[in-house]
Amino acid sequence: MKKQAKLAFLSAVLAVGTMLAGCGGASNNASNGADTPSQEQSGGSDSAGQGKEKIVIASVGPLSGSASDYGSTAKAGAEYALQQKKAAFEELGFEVELLPQDDQADPKQAVSIAEMVISNPDVVAVVGHVTTGASVAASAKYEQEGLVMVSPSSTGSSLTEEGKKVVHRICARDDQQGSKAAVFAKNNLNVKSAYIIHDNQAYGQGLADEVKKQFEKDGVQILGYEGITPGEKDYSAVINQVMAANPEMIYFGGYYAEAGILIKQARDKGFKGYFMGGDGFDSADMLKIAGPAADGVVFTSTVGDIGATEEGKKWIQEYEQATGNKVGIFTSFGYDAMNVTLNGVLEAIKANGGKKPTREEVLNAIHDTKDFQGQFVKVSFDDKGDNEFAEVFVYKYENGEKVYVGKAE
Repeated sequence: MKKQAKLAFLSAVLAVGTMLAGCGGASNNASNGADTPSQEQSGGSDSAGQGKEKIVIASVGPLSGSASDYGSTAKAGAEYALQQKKAAFEELGFEVELLPQDDQADPKQAVSIAEMVISNPDVVAVVGHVTTGASVAASAKYEQEGLVMVSPSSTGSSLTEEGKKVVHRICARDDQQGSKAAVFAKNNLNVKSAYIIHDNQAYGQGLADEVKKQFEKDGVQILGYEGITPGEKDYSAVINQVMAANPEMIYFGGYYAEAGILIKQARDKGFKGYFMGGDGFDSADMLKIAGPAADGVVFTSTVGDIGATEEGKKWIQEYEQATGNKVGIFTSFGYDAMNVTLNGVLEAIKANGGKKPTREEVLNAIHDTKDFQGQFVKVSFDDKGDNEFAEVFVYKYENGEKVYVGKAE
């Protein structure tokens, strides 16, 4: 089979992987990302890929620490997508491998990981990073080397506002998520006053700022705006301020580890109003930390409910049977971020006459992605690297379960 014919074959295989399109989502059960096999960094071709050129895709996110639920599920989805495409790439003469890395959601660690990834000449793209702070920090390194990144979940608006060509994401931005959350709170929950808390980090404070901006625009009274220190176990000081202000809603910009504590302690002190946050609330661990106090908590997410369709249910079943993992919050978007990345690599191979593409060629191909129909989300990148088709959805916790409410309009 000649290489051009093989390219046509690969195009067909990649298309099959994205036929069952719908809005992406996740169940409450998180994969630990450790049950599926990972390809480790190595030099040269291994026995399985003997005589084949190596193409490596790095997958970076928190695989340990308080945000590991996000990184491990994104990595598991990315790995599943790559495993499905390995044979097709082998037909073209390439051994495609995953290089998973743990940045611990720490910007400093993210920079170190980025430097290590860049030093591997076989790495042509990065699926990640998963959290905003890590993505922003690492993107400066990737920009210097022209190494493209496709984040499944970094929502901070600043990420794509800095003018870096390498930066891309398939999820919605926080100015979309925050404004739509505030509109939902006003119009659907009839909230007239709110106390806003954030975790002093890029994602959490950025999201809280957007909610505050929209509330002020819509006439919802802001009774307080305070930051907390992540990792603490007692937030009674700020909760006492909330109780004195008596708002109809507490909005928290941050992750589930702190959110769970805040919710439990606020309920213990008698807070009866709404508690709302962003996709940082989406974790089975939230229910473990907050317990029954999580009931009624509302949150937005950039990931829709795939289990609402027959196609989505079928994909969940196939994924869980193939990997032994449960679908988690970012499994679906990790999967599609990898699909977008592999599609870009394919396009770069085509443009390069069937030869291994350079990082610059892969960057250009991914940056030019238009109307790519993933399994869960359609993707067209604008000049900034944002996805023109990204949406925001609303969920709530009810009787110890995550319940889909609908699309945030």
